[in-house]
Amino acid sequence: MKIHEYQAKELLAQAGAPVVPGIVASDVGEAMAAYEQLGGRFAVLKAQIHAGGRGKGRFAGTEKSYGGVQLVRSRQECRDVAETMFRYPLVTRQTGPAGQRVRKILVQEAVEIAREVYLGVVVDRTRGCPLLMACAEGGVEIEEVAARSPESILRVPFYPEHGLPAFQARRLAYELGFVGEQVAQAEKLITALAHVFVEKDCSLAEINPIVLTPDARVLALDAKINFDDNALFRHPEIEALRDVEEEDPREWRAKQAGLSYVSMSGNIGCLVNGAGLAMATMDIIKLHGGEPANFLDVGGGANQEQVTEAFRILLSDPNVKAVLVNIFGGIMKCDTIAAAIIAAAREVGFRVPLVVRLEGTHVEQGRKLLAESGLPIIPATDLSDAARKAVAAAQGL
Repeated sequence: MKIHEYQAKELLAQAGAPVVPGIVASDVGEAMAAYEQLGGRFAVLKAQIHAGGRGKGRFAGTEKSYGGVQLVRSRQECRDVAETMFRYPLVTRQTGPAGQRVRKILVQEAVEIAREVYLGVVVDRTRGCPLLMACAEGGVEIEEVAARSPESILRVPFYPEHGLPAFQARRLAYELGFVGEQVAQAEKLITALAHVFVEKDCSLAEINPIVLTPDARVLALDAKINFDDNALFRHPEIEALRDVEEEDPREWRAKQAGLSYVSMSGNIGCLVNGAGLAMATMDIIKLHGGEPANFLDVGGGANQEQVTEAFRILLSDPNVKAVLVNIFGGIMKCDTIAAAIIAAAREVGFRVPLVVRLEGTHVEQGRKLLAESGLPIIPATDLSDAARKAVAAAQGL
């Protein structure tokens, strides 16, 4: 689960991190009021979307050359930029060509920047613990810095049971080039980020950049935090921060139905039981020249209502030209899934070809049910056969 920048900063501030002051606006009027409240001189308007690369993005359908992070110097400039941000979709390297609608803007105090530093925490799956990463060269080019000189990335693993020790945070602050009173401020930021990562069950937490101002303040200028969905039951306060409008509507609908679904850019819808089998199904579709439209795992105990909803979700994607059902019957027997497919087909109605491959427990009973259903189902004997038939169906062959 992702949250907005302003929400991430609030969590960091609660943990003791110094952040750059800002006010969230939901329309142009609120943005203007926030600008005045921050002094009515220099301010930065930051589009709040769940995508990176905002500063280098562009607004589709407009001649404006600036992206989703813009310095404004007057009331009129603030109004013009806010109107553009709320009116046009923001296109970044992570949104796709259609861009993403901006529903909130963070109006932030403008600060002079003497230095930028990167700081982030991820899970090191090799060590089995959180890994703090830092670089004295922060900012929008951090990915290029990491690719160009990976040795410049400092890495500090720590135990989640004990948190990040103060001596490690202090040593890292020195290694990042902070001196004098700056060290204590940097240590506070580093400790706060590590604390939030562990306490809130994050999958990613980063501040990019931490900035050093000419008057020696060390501040979090930007922040990004993602959470482990599997741990949200422990954090209702984090679940409450979810912005459903920022999420793919099909993915959100699947989540509500207890299904694991991820949208993709292809044209073959996939309905599979088991994450590993789902990934293998997508791989073999590509092997035979097709492109999967989604990852969809209905799990081992899906009922008729869930299968029906899965078909509704798949067919709501206008790019889907064929559907491949690949079921290995175990806990969920093949005749049970076959009956669910038939019921779903009659309730939902199919506008595209449906290829079904069944294997496992009660497979013969399942195949018989499908064959006698009278529905235009394309049966497949194995996974390779199913993929070939789905690709051909999607291509209209």
